[in-house]
Amino acid sequence: MNKQGKVWLVGAGPSDEGLLTIKGKTVLQQADVVVYDKLVGYGILNLIPLTAKKINVGKTAGSHPIPQEKINRILLEEAQKGQRVVRLKGGDPFVFGRGGEELELLVQHQIPFEIVPGVTSAVSVAAYAGIPITHRDYASSFHVITAHKKHNSKIKIDYQSLTKLGGTLVFLMGVGAVAEVCEGLLKAGMNQHMPAAILEQGTTAYQRRVVATISDLAQQALKQQIQSPAIIVVGEVCKLSERFHWAEDRPLGQRRVIVTRPKKRASVLAEKLRDLGAEVVELPTIQTHVLQRNTRLGQAFCEMYTYSWIVFTSVTGVEAFFQKLIESRIDVRTLSSLKFAAIGSATKQAIEQRGILVEYMPLCYDAHALAEGLAKRVHTQEKVLIPRALHGTEQLTEILARHQVAFDDVPIYETVMNQHAPIELKEQDIVAFTSASTVKGFVQTFGTDFDYTGVCAVCIGEQTAQQAKKYQMNVIVAKEATIDSMIETIKKEVIR
Repeated sequence: MNKQGKVWLVGAGPSDEGLLTIKGKTVLQQADVVVYDKLVGYGILNLIPLTAKKINVGKTAGSHPIPQEKINRILLEEAQKGQRVVRLKGGDPFVFGRGGEELELLVQHQIPFEIVPGVTSAVSVAAYAGIPITHRDYASSFHVITAHKKHNSKIKIDYQSLTKLGGTLVFLMGVGAVAEVCEGLLKAGMNQHMPAAILEQGTTAYQRRVVATISDLAQQALKQQIQSPAIIVVGEVCKLSERFHWAEDRPLGQRRVIVTRPKKRASVLAEKLRDLGAEVVELPTIQTHVLQRNTRLGQAFCEMYTYSWIVFTSVTGVEAFFQKLIESRIDVRTLSSLKFAAIGSATKQAIEQRGILVEYMPLCYDAHALAEGLAKRVHTQEKVLIPRALHGTEQLTEILARHQVAFDDVPIYETVMNQHAPIELKEQDIVAFTSASTVKGFVQTFGTDFDYTGVCAVCIGEQTAQQAKKYQMNVIVAKEATIDSMIETIKKEVIR
């Protein structure tokens, strides 16, 4: 019996990942196939499962590489294969999203479907610009109109009726028709001093607003070189943006930060940046895997009584070590006679969450300081176990060897590079690097021919910074090797 496929039409909202609905996120993360538009935010695309088939049917103004009829056919064919198909659309599927057209073919072939509404840009983009589309003193209704037109044709809008409504008018997909819309409203009798606005790339770090009157909006939009995607808002409420604007006023409200650390490690940094108003793109350039058939670690477990110290150089190392300890059915109490050292505060916290106190952590969170500090504390007859990455920095072991400290350097996990489609970096973007490996993964993503001189790289420490400098990035090093210090560094970069 063939598996029954199904289609979900999911509204992705205007771009901001935080505006995707809970149901939309749940459905997306269970998808087998995702058919998505160009205006879907990169953060939302990152929620698509790695196992899902991704089909880009993105359209831009004047360019429709995949006709609507073919998109309809793709949804049908993928569902007929028994797949869970998500049609991911910017905004809301039924607000000029052609969602109804996409359902027609599914209904004809009795394909089950669900609609997951999204936050329409008609409301959200205006809100992010400080424009309430209704207000008791100015407008008791709002009206959404498409200003999209076919090439070399005029849009069909009943301007006479619109001017009599007395509410806020919101025109979607109207960048190319802003002059025509303004002219049509003026000819229909609208007051030439009526406030109006054009809002570009709303809810993103690059959002811009031009507020003028209906008589000069087109000229001002041209002067400011406003590009698609943008919406036009006409009504008395537009003048409130001068008092109510807020999105760009947040500490990082006009910055996009690319977070490159592994996905399971990115949440704390990403959420703190979002709380400060940054648009965060999680681009995990590396991932870590615990080494499974690890005879060297197994031998170390058997000889645990020979060690006096265990040294951890990362949170991942701590987690991998204790995971393997449990898998080997070794009681944590066998470690009771050992002393523990950690490279930094996050690693220390990961150890102490397991009820084990850390004896040594250097003031400077790097391999050099860790090794020099250990050399002063490890006695001649003592031996050190270092469970860490397969290709960890040699600086740690070289310094210990020079000080004649006995140690076993045991690989416990490996770091592998992720493959991503490169995103378009812009001048105001900041890239956050938390290890030299994340820099290497970033370079692998963008390629060796990419010009890295314009990349603003905020690095957690000197070792990471040295890797970034190899590619002539504009490097800024956090004062301390902590997430909070990185965030403070990013804030200062914005203010500078």
